[in-house]
Amino acid sequence: MPWEKDFDTEVALGDAMRVFWAKGYEATSITDLTKAMRINKGSLYNAYGGKKDLFIKAILKYARDNQQATLAKLAHMQDPLDSIKMLFEAIVTESLADDEKRGCFLVNTALDMPNHTEDIQEIVSGSLHDMENFLERCIADGQTRGSISARLNPEETAKSLLAQIVGLRVLARGVFTHDGLNTIKKQAVLGIAA
Repeated sequence: MPWEKDFDTEVALGDAMRVFWAKGYEATSITDLTKAMRINKGSLYNAYGGKKDLFIKAILKYARDNQQATLAKLAHMQDPLDSIKMLFEAIVTESLADDEKRGCFLVNTALDMPNHTEDIQEIVSGSLHDMENFLERCIADGQTRGSISARLNPEETAKSLLAQIVGLRVLARGVFTHDGLNTIKKQAVLGIAA
């Protein structure tokens, strides 16, 4: 008799994502996951294939629902400089509202990159490259429109902004307060404006 699921796999995946996000891959047990997802071990393995497969699905969900959705909204703004400003503003606002100090699931995973398998490393690297490419396009477009300094190299500046974003995400986990996070945001935008 085939296995039948009696739960919403997308809702349960969101629950698993939040556990991995809070605890990391290694510290998360199957018991942590089944408890949060409100399913048994058999259902977890049948629906997701196991802990690693579930982690991959969770990180892809986070990238899709958080990063890709945000970048898609920002890409439609008229002024590319405003897109970059809003990206930093959104990160600071989200970080300050994060009472659990979870940070960014992708950045947290990147910080533990050597301990992950190649497929997970590729997902995280790809997501960070997507962010970098978005920033590079904004910079080049902003230079064309005159809102971003023409003296900047778009590729190098995108890498620098990505490093600031990663740093912001790490420092927001409890090292920097409101003022410190806003200083990073302000300096990032000042450094590129025409």
